[in-house]
Amino acid sequence: MADDLNLSSLKPAQPRTERKRVGRGQGSGKGRYSGRGIKGQKSRSGSHSLPAGFEGGQMPLDMRLGKLRGNTSADAMPIGPFRTYSQPVNLRDLDRVFDDGDTVNIESLVEKGLLKNTKADVKILGTGELSKKLAVTAHAFSATAREKITAAGGSATALKEPKDPRKKKGRTKPVATEEPEVEETTPEADAPAEES
Repeated sequence: MADDLNLSSLKPAQPRTERKRVGRGQGSGKGRYSGRGIKGQKSRSGSHSLPAGFEGGQMPLDMRLGKLRGNTSADAMPIGPFRTYSQPVNLRDLDRVFDDGDTVNIESLVEKGLLKNTKADVKILGTGELSKKLAVTAHAFSATAREKITAAGGSATALKEPKDPRKKKGRTKPVATEEPEVEETTPEADAPAEES
């Protein structure tokens, strides 16, 4: 080999970039203030590792804006702190993967590759057509999916009771009980009759 690898021919894979040597006299171009200017926050150490959105102590923009109901509210279910998520599975996938008369549950969906695991709730949606009789068990069903499954001769069993959207959260007012009426006596009736 013409170019034998030895200590005198070692070279880095990429050319080195020379570091900036600051504070080595004014002739270097980076002396005296080392390129940081005179005083101020940006001349101090640690001034370039501030959090994103920091405005120098001024009230930041995200705190100045008004807060709306949303992802910090307990009742903002899709994105709130108590958010829930359900894995959607369409009828067209069930029709493609399962045979007529099969039992469809969470474990069988994982075996067939329609789900990764059994951690999330499963909701059956009605996209596509179902031509097979299946006994489907899942956490929730859309109205269309339930109709198509029963129309094909199958059964849809929900692991969770469907929520009624008409019911509102909040405390129920106590029902007032009717008190028995007490006959009021007038003082004129109690007084003795005057003799004439």
